Amino acid sequence: QVQLVESGGGLVQTGGSLRLACAASGRIFSITAMGWYRQAPGKQRELVARIFSGGLTEYADSVKGRFTISRDNAKNTVFLQMNSLKLEDTAVYHCYARLRTSSQVMSDDYWGQGTQVTVSS
Repeated sequence: QVQLVESGGGLVQTGGSLRLACAASGRIFSITAMGWYRQAPGKQRELVARIFSGGLTEYADSVKGRFTISRDNAKNTVFLQMNSLKLEDTAVYHCYARLRTSSQVMSDDYWGQGTQVTVSS
């Protein structure tokens, strides 16, 4: 019913930049929030950044000042601009969306398949 398709991951050197994108499609009535989590090997999944429908944003302390999340509401797409990348940013980045598929149901969380971001020295 709902698909989240991510793009933009890859390999970059420390200090470099990458831009991730995630497009939501399918049966979407309304979106409460969209954002990104990441999971590094041997670590728990953690919130990177998210943006709410009204524009409010939230960032992990470790990425504040380096990452910027934005959203194109008309296209149900969220972007993550990642600058000054560090080795510790290496992880699989998962897009998520909290949305309703109709006016008759509560919001639920949907996830993308993940995109690898690797930062090398």
